[in-house]
Amino acid sequence: MAGTWSLVPAAALVRRKSWDFAALSFGPTALLSRKIERTPQRLPVCRWKTNLSFLNRRDLPNLAYKKLKGKTPGVIFIPGYLSNMNGTKAMAIEEFCKSLGHACIRFDLSGCGNSEGKFEDCTVGKWRKDILSIIDDIAEGPQILVGSSMGAWLMLHAAIARPKKVAALIGIATAADSIVTKFNQLSVEYSFIKEANLHCLLNGPIPVTCPIRLLHGMKDEVIPWQTSMQIADQVISSDIDVILRKNGDHRMKEKEDIKLLVYTIDDLIDKLTTSN
Repeated sequence: MAGTWSLVPAAALVRRKSWDFAALSFGPTALLSRKIERTPQRLPVCRWKTNLSFLNRRDLPNLAYKKLKGKTPGVIFIPGYLSNMNGTKAMAIEEFCKSLGHACIRFDLSGCGNSEGKFEDCTVGKWRKDILSIIDDIAEGPQILVGSSMGAWLMLHAAIARPKKVAALIGIATAADSIVTKFNQLSVEYSFIKEANLHCLLNGPIPVTCPIRLLHGMKDEVIPWQTSMQIADQVISSDIDVILRKNGDHRMKEKEDIKLLVYTIDDLIDKLTTSN
């Protein structure tokens, strides 16, 4: 086992007031208990508009993004396969960051949404360059990366490539290596799969040392929740929790899923700001 990790019951996290949770640990630590002193604010019921901007890149497609200025650590949302920056989770994260006064960036991968490029020309390697461009050229200060499905696979790669700027990770139904392992079920060209194979992570220790939270629905029929367990087992970070929702599916966009997500963000912001 690469590092100690914990399995956290989701219901224990989803509370409106000051909350505690106990994590059943797998590894040297038998029981992990943590008390959160700061009370997360209520989920916002209105939406704030952020202007659409473009990151111009030489020899690479320009990327569409929306940036909310605020305190650090900031939060960057990485969408999943064939998704974009305007999904339920992305919008909820931006609204929550606004309520806390923290910075937030959401963006479209090349070939998707409002970003330039042809989807059929995209590869996992090119999308990896997209998130690194956002971190290097748009983000300011330490960042919490939140990746959904394939976006969480890219999130892990970004943490490996930019360890000084990536402060923490939240993976939602993390689809590490999934395109390669499930390519027979996807309408993609073999050349895409061959390139994606170069970016597989589950064949050895994953060199990420920052705090990691992996959220997964046990009714996910796209990416099995055991994938998050495997990632937790292979990542070298000593601060990693796997949080399972018994009735959650792959998209994890129901009200209780979103509540769990924003409370997890709040917990990590609190952890990072109190440790400095």
